[in-house]
Amino acid sequence: MSDAAPRLARSAGLFGLATMASRVLGLARDQVLAYYFGAGDAMDAFRVAFRIPNLVRDLFAEGAMSAAFVPTFTRELTTGGKGRAFALANSVITALLLITGLLVVLGIVFAEPLVRSYAEDFADVPGKLELTVYLARIMIPFLMLVAVAAVFMGMLNSMGHFFIPALSPAMFNVATIVITVGLMPLSQRWFAVQPIVLVAVATIVGGLGQLLIQWFPLRREAFHYRPSLNLKDPALGRVLMLMGPGTIGMAATQINVLVNTQFAAGEGTGAISWLDYAFRLMYLPIGLFGVSIAAASTPALSRLAAASDTVQMRSTIASAMGLMLALNIPATLGLIVLAEPIIALIFEHGRFTSRDTAATALALQYYAIGLVGYSIVRIVSPAFYALHKSRIPVIASISSVIANVLLNLILVKVMGYAGLALGTSLAAILNATIQFVWLRRELGGIQAGQVAVTFAKVLAAAIPMAAAAWFSQMWLLGFFPGDAIALRALRVLASIVIALAVLSASAWVLRVREFQDAYDVVGRRLGRLRR
Repeated sequence: MSDAAPRLARSAGLFGLATMASRVLGLARDQVLAYYFGAGDAMDAFRVAFRIPNLVRDLFAEGAMSAAFVPTFTRELTTGGKGRAFALANSVITALLLITGLLVVLGIVFAEPLVRSYAEDFADVPGKLELTVYLARIMIPFLMLVAVAAVFMGMLNSMGHFFIPALSPAMFNVATIVITVGLMPLSQRWFAVQPIVLVAVATIVGGLGQLLIQWFPLRREAFHYRPSLNLKDPALGRVLMLMGPGTIGMAATQINVLVNTQFAAGEGTGAISWLDYAFRLMYLPIGLFGVSIAAASTPALSRLAAASDTVQMRSTIASAMGLMLALNIPATLGLIVLAEPIIALIFEHGRFTSRDTAATALALQYYAIGLVGYSIVRIVSPAFYALHKSRIPVIASISSVIANVLLNLILVKVMGYAGLALGTSLAAILNATIQFVWLRRELGGIQAGQVAVTFAKVLAAAIPMAAAAWFSQMWLLGFFPGDAIALRALRVLASIVIALAVLSASAWVLRVREFQDAYDVVGRRLGRLRR
C-alpha cells in the first residue's frame, strides 16, 4: 500500500477542520431560524424560495467545479504554470458571469411560474405563494455570486489551499445569524417588511462574503481577474464541455431533494421544513467527511490521470473510499440512534415544538440510510471526469433521479413525508453502486477487496458503538430526566463520548487502519493548536 492514505487524510483533515467550523455555524444558523420561525408557513416559503439558488450552490461548489474545472485547471497548472492556468480561470469566470447573469434575469422575470411549478399547493394558504415568489426574486442573484465563489474554491484547492475555501461557506451562515438576530426586532418598524425578508437579504450578503474571503489568498498567489473570453482556448472548451455533464453527474442528490420539495408541498405546513432541517443535519457528516475527502482527492486524481498513472489512481481511490467508510458508517448509525435527542437539543426552542422534533427526527433517520451512498458519489464521480468519461456519471445520475421519482410516488402514499427521505436515500445508494461498479471496470479494479474488508471491519466496530449510544441515552434519561437545555446537552454529549470510546476500542481490536490515519491527523492538528 502506498502513502496515498496518509497524504489524503492530511489534506482531508485540513479541509474538514474548516468545514467543521462552517457546518457548526450552519447548525447555529438553523437554530436561529428554528427559534424565530419554527416550521411554519414563513419558513416553508423561505425554504422553497431558496431551493433554486441553493441547488446551484451545491452543484457548483461541490459538483460541477470539482468535476469539470478542477481537473482542467490542475492540468493547465501542471503543464503550463500559473500564467496559463490563470488565463483559463479568467475565461471561465467571465463565461459564468454571462451565463448566470442571464439566468438571474430570467429567474426574476419568471419567478412566479417557477415557484408554482413545484409548490403550487402554497396557493391554498393565503399569501404563502406570493411571499415565496417575493423571496425568490430577492435571492436568485445569489447564483452569480456562488458560481464565481466556486471557481475561486476550485483554484485554491488545485494549488493546495484547503482551509480558506472550506471556511468560505461560513460567511453565508454568519451573515444570516447576524442579520436575523440583529435586525429582526426592527424589520417591521424600520424596514416595513416581514421578518423572513431579512433572511433573504442575508443570503446575498453571505454570498458576497464567500467571494471576499477567498479573494485575498488568490491575490497572494498573484491572481488578478481580467475580463476575457478566449473561445478558441481548448482548455476552456474542455471545461464547458464537462460542465453540463459534470452538473448532471453530480446533481442526483440535489435534484432528488428538489423533487422531494414538490411532493412535500402537498403534505401540509411543516413537511418541507422538517425535511430540510433533517437533510441539512444529515449533510453535516457529508460536508465534514465526504466533501472533505473528495476535495482532497480530486486534484490528486486529476494529476494522476494527466500522467496516465492508473495504478496510483486505484490506490488513491481505494484510500479515499476506506477513509470515507471509516468516518461515515459510524456517523450513519449514530444519527439513526440519536436522531431525536440531537434534534431536540439543537432545534426545540422558540417556535420549534416537540411535534416538529419528532417529525424532523424521523426524516433524519431515513436520510441517514443513504449517507454512505452520497459520499461515495462525491469521491467516485470526479474520477470519471478526470478520465474524460463524463457520460457514465450522467447515466447513473439520471437513473437515480428516475428511481427517486418512482420511489416517491409509492412511498409518499404509504409513509407520508418520511417516505420522501427514504426514497432519496435508496436512490443515492443506487447512484453510488452504479458508479462504483463502472469505475472499477474502467480502471481494471480499484482494490475492491480491500474496500470490502474495510467496510466489514468498520461496520463491525460501529454496531457496538450504536448500541452503546442507545443504551447510554436511555440510562442517562432515567438518571437525568427533564427538557432543560443543560440536561439535554449532558445526555447527548455523554452518549456521544461513550459511543466514541466504544468505537475506538472496537476499531483497535479489529485493527482498522483508516481510523488510525484519521486519529493521526487530528492529533497533529491539536498539537499545532497547543503550540
